[in-house]
Parts: sequence; structure tokens; C-alpha cells
Amino acid sequence: MKKTFLSLVLAVAFGTTAIAGPVDGDKKTVNTETSTVTWKAYKVTGSHTGTISLKSGALEFDGDKLTGGEFTVDMTTINTTDLKAGQGKEKLDGHLHSDQFFGTASHPTSTLVFTNVKASGKNSYEVTGDLTIKGITKPVTFDVSVYGSKATATLKVDRAAYNVQYGSGSFFDNLGDKTIYDEFDLVVDLEF
Repeated sequence: MKKTFLSLVLAVAFGTTAIAGPVDGDKKTVNTETSTVTWKAYKVTGSHTGTISLKSGALEFDGDKLTGGEFTVDMTTINTTDLKAGQGKEKLDGHLHSDQFFGTASHPTSTLVFTNVKASGKNSYEVTGDLTIKGITKPVTFDVSVYGSKATATLKVDRAAYNVQYGSGSFFDNLGDKTIYDEFDLVVDLEF
């Protein structure tokens, strides 16, 4: 009887402590209409830039401190902005959607889930997250700055880690000036 009573008292005590503990942080939904994701990819003979749309996203805060986040990108919206119609835009956009690049028919979304957030200065954070592209998940580390209801981040992504092979020196030899570098940049401007 004493053992049962003691177990009951401990369960109530620890249960009450868990309930009275800190409340989960504030989750702020990102405005996908006003937020932007810009990409820049590099090749031996130059570079290309474009945009891609967020499907959904949220940042988590404890007071005014960033503590987490998760995002879904609509890969079907990959768009080249440095070329105009008739200058190869349609060809490049089609190629980026193909299985040789991002395979958007089979993989219409990519995700990023923050796994660690560390303050690195006033309004600045070093974030590590799990980035999933083409069904492959790899960790990435990047910087995020938060000011009021806006946040910015710059990521460098190694496409070879996600089996994006076309024109990659990591997969093919003797590409010469046809080489497309594995790393590309993402600049993310969020409003929430």
C-alpha cells in the first residue's frame, strides 16, 4: 500500500511539474505571398539567377529569441529571372524541372527543418537544419538575422549531396567549360 501511495504521489508531483513548466514558444507563420527565395547558380562561363516560392513556413520564438523553424518550398515554381523568353529561359527552366536536376514531377516539394539555433549576436543566429531535396536529407548550417517581423537568411547548398548530377564535376570527368559548380546560393527574405 505504501509503495502504491508513493508512486501515486510521485506521479502527481511530476505530472504537475510538467504541466506547470514553460509554455511552448510563439509560432509565427510566414507570409508566403510577400516572402521571397532567390537562387544563384554558377558555371565556368557565368551564372544564372532565379526565384522559387515558399509553400508554407513558420518561425518559432521564445519571447524575441528565435528557437526554431520549418519550411516547405514549392519546387514546381523554379523560375529563371536573368533570361527572357526566347533567350533560353524556357530551355533552362525545363531543364531545372527535369530529372537531371530537381525532378519536380517526382519531388514537388523540398523542406527545411531547424534542428539547432544558437544566438551569434544581437538579432543574429547560427542555424543548423535538415534540408531535404529529391527525398535526400542532409544537414546545412547558415546564418539568420531577425528584425521585427522580418528575417533574412543566406544558404550555400551543395547540389551533389542531393544527387543533382547534371554538369557536375563530382559525377562527370572532362566537362571543361560545360561544368556547373555544385554549390549554389539561396537568399531568403521572410515576412511574418
